[in-house]
Amino acid sequence: MEHSEAQPGAATAGHPLDRRAELSEFLRSRRARLKPEDVGLPDFGRHRRVPGLRREELAQLAGVSVAYYTRLEQGNGRNVSAEVLDAIARALRLTDAEHAHLTHLAKPKSHKKKPAARQQQVRPALRQLLDTMDGVPAYIVGRRSEILAWNRMAAAVFGDWAELAPAERNWARLVFLRPDYRDLFVDWQQKAIDIVCALRMDAGCYPDDPRLSALVGELSVKSDEFRRLWATHDVKEKSHGVKRLHHPLAGDLSLHFESFRLADDADQSLITYHAEPDSRSADSLRLLASWGTDASRAGSAA
Repeated sequence: MEHSEAQPGAATAGHPLDRRAELSEFLRSRRARLKPEDVGLPDFGRHRRVPGLRREELAQLAGVSVAYYTRLEQGNGRNVSAEVLDAIARALRLTDAEHAHLTHLAKPKSHKKKPAARQQQVRPALRQLLDTMDGVPAYIVGRRSEILAWNRMAAAVFGDWAELAPAERNWARLVFLRPDYRDLFVDWQQKAIDIVCALRMDAGCYPDDPRLSALVGELSVKSDEFRRLWATHDVKEKSHGVKRLHHPLAGDLSLHFESFRLADDADQSLITYHAEPDSRSADSLRLLASWGTDASRAGSAA
């Protein structure tokens, strides 16, 4: 596998993400994706030397001076007001998730540095809840895409994570570094995009998290796909949808997922999956329920 040079602002082992570089690259990437006609400006065609909007055009749309916006795009977010960030977000046509990410990068909260290093804990009552959800694959995911707790059905569908070392119970590592997970997800590319977008959101909230920096650095070295997706600076949150899987034992599954962010810990989310009633996928889930955690072992041995 060929490895190119790390992207500017990317984390390397033992070093935190460069928040100023992240802010700069994020703003440039959002500006580059807009065409003048998207925002009602004239397009001068071949005379344009840069992709997307020019800085002065973006500054005009946001109602700030070119010098002010240039300083911000160079990574200097000190003393920037919420009103200015709102105006720039509107000018860039940012989504709610992108707007939140911009705010985290430009106006970091110092109190967030300490919790990032703390080990994530799942409340005992939540573990009990997972165990009572018979027939419903469910798990709790935390920062850095870490899989913190799961039930028997989740193990039957996604693999028995109890057999992995704790550091390997991580969606990013599983999807980008394990060939069996590439086979499991029918739309692997979309799953990969979703994971990188979530990690980008984490990086905005916790740029000084050494474990997150180490994870990004490791994946950037080991996976060409991760490095390419990380360089897009895309961020988004997905609270529900449909995942299509190709299970080694049960065959094709089409499962609806719902994501519930915990009220007492916004860094943790409960993810559940269910099939349409009376569907083939529902029958397959019942089959997997009868096999339990042996389902993944039986499928891999087939």
